[in-house]
Amino acid sequence: MDDTTLASLKAALDASPDNAPLRGLVLKAHLDRNEVMQARAILGDNAPDLFSEPDRLHAARTLVQTGEHERALLFCSNHPSAEAALLSARALAALGRKDEARASYQRAVSLNPTLEDRDLLAQLSASVRDVQPSAGGPRLRVISNDDTASNEVDRVVAPPQPPLTFADVGGLEGIKKQIRKRIILPFQKPSLFERFKKKAGGGILLYGPPGCGKTLLARATAGECGATFYNIAISDILDMYIGESERKLHALFEKARQTTPAVLFFDELEALAAKRQFSREGTSAKLVSQFLAEMDGYAQNNAGVLILGATNTPWAIDPAFRRPGRFDRVLFVPPPDAVAREEILKLLLKDRPQEPHLDLGFVVKHTSTFSGADLSNVVETASDAAIERSLEQGDEAPITAADLKGALQEVKPTALEWLTTARNYARYANDAGQYDEVLAFLQAHGKS
Repeated sequence: MDDTTLASLKAALDASPDNAPLRGLVLKAHLDRNEVMQARAILGDNAPDLFSEPDRLHAARTLVQTGEHERALLFCSNHPSAEAALLSARALAALGRKDEARASYQRAVSLNPTLEDRDLLAQLSASVRDVQPSAGGPRLRVISNDDTASNEVDRVVAPPQPPLTFADVGGLEGIKKQIRKRIILPFQKPSLFERFKKKAGGGILLYGPPGCGKTLLARATAGECGATFYNIAISDILDMYIGESERKLHALFEKARQTTPAVLFFDELEALAAKRQFSREGTSAKLVSQFLAEMDGYAQNNAGVLILGATNTPWAIDPAFRRPGRFDRVLFVPPPDAVAREEILKLLLKDRPQEPHLDLGFVVKHTSTFSGADLSNVVETASDAAIERSLEQGDEAPITAADLKGALQEVKPTALEWLTTARNYARYANDAGQYDEVLAFLQAHGKS
């Protein structure tokens, strides 16, 4: 508002000081111009019930900025909006009433997530503790966070993973069925399988394009079995000193044997189980030999231990791993089909703001070679568009079909390069039929 218009409004207010709508208009004009003290002068000592709901918010904002927090709370009282709850939180925080401030802040964010203020939340979460000094030292006051747990270091070193089941994995019904039959049932009904001299455990190798759910399947398998899940990173094993890598690998297997039922999951398996013909003189060949001995050695008893491996390059794995008794079950994890893609999209969109009856048909139709990770990227990109729109509007905007279609213009499938490489192995290095599933998938999708 320009100076002339504002001056005219103030003159009119002077002529009719009881005109509440006019007073609110002038108050907002000063706030918009960041003239807090002038806004405070217009507010005067008027009671909250002399203002409309929007004008009470302007009054409360003015009082918070001028440090009159008790009076600001009067203007926010019984106001239904998220903005009023946020202003109440600021006023309560300034008055030292942190519990009430936190509750008011949480109500504001639940009503309108765009009002989230990390600085205010940090202020509300901070606490002051007196620390006893060492002999002769000064008394300290330490600001910490209430949510800093005593096991913070443990949580960082080994972050807890919430248990998953097959219900959390979209699609892959055929693979789930095989895993239930060959893996989960022996864990759940060991007596029956012992009658047939079959033991729970063994090894399964999952292979396929990156981002198609191999790691997710491994975690879900552990959840279905009710087994302890060990996610073995490459850095947990490889060591620069000779013999240390083998010792670490043995220690991990021993830990699993002591906590049966247990699942040992090795992601990017090719880093630990590459063909020895290419590293006969290197230390990696010794690590492969140790790995083979742990899986099926003379002195080892792996009953109740399931070894899961995942790789994008099965052709790089030493052939000795694929003999019965080791990774004797090799499962191809392909990009999801149409039914699976729709299920994955629904899981990814679950609990996100979205328009009613969101139509996923267009996305499903145009993502035939997309991996699960690619679909996740589509949903994340669509969410970014909805968040940007929410910030522009100042209110939560749901994900729409247009957002998903727009995301498809940005996200490209990442499995095509893998499928091109796999096609060559399926055509020319498939004497034992180990890539028949890949060949069938390529033929079904016209990629052969």
